Amino acid sequence: MEETLLEERFMKEAIAEAQKALALQEVPVGAVIVRDGRIVGRGHNLTETSKDPTAHAEIIAIREAAKTLGGWRLIDCRMYVTAEPCSMCAGAIVLSRIPYLYIGTMNPKAGACGSLYNIVSERRLNHRVQVTTGVMEDACRRMMQSFFRNGRR
Repeated sequence: MEETLLEERFMKEAIAEAQKALALQEVPVGAVIVRDGRIVGRGHNLTETSKDPTAHAEIIAIREAAKTLGGWRLIDCRMYVTAEPCSMCAGAIVLSRIPYLYIGTMNPKAGACGSLYNIVSERRLNHRVQVTTGVMEDACRRMMQSFFRNGRR
């Protein structure tokens, strides 16, 4: 029961990040990285705003967490992300050694954590990630569906 409350608490923080992206007319994806019950990295999509194809929520959160913790190995961390990471972000999650990933809604068109690909569980890589899906799924899915239904203004 307590684990579920923690998952929801931190997914709400990721949703708040996604709402920041939405306010900028970015695809509403948000991510937070947690260590010892404390958020050490946050990010929301900024690809359009920054004109940077790598400015995904997960990458921004990983960079901030690495800076906060003083190293690139994010062992003992958990990432919460509103939508299933793409192949670039899944690769970054593996390379940064994040052991736990919590996903709000899956992405059957571009997801790389179980939908289209499963990079985070690839046995040939030197690190695998334990994935939990469906955390606050309805809220995360509705935000994405609404964004794509309404389109960018």
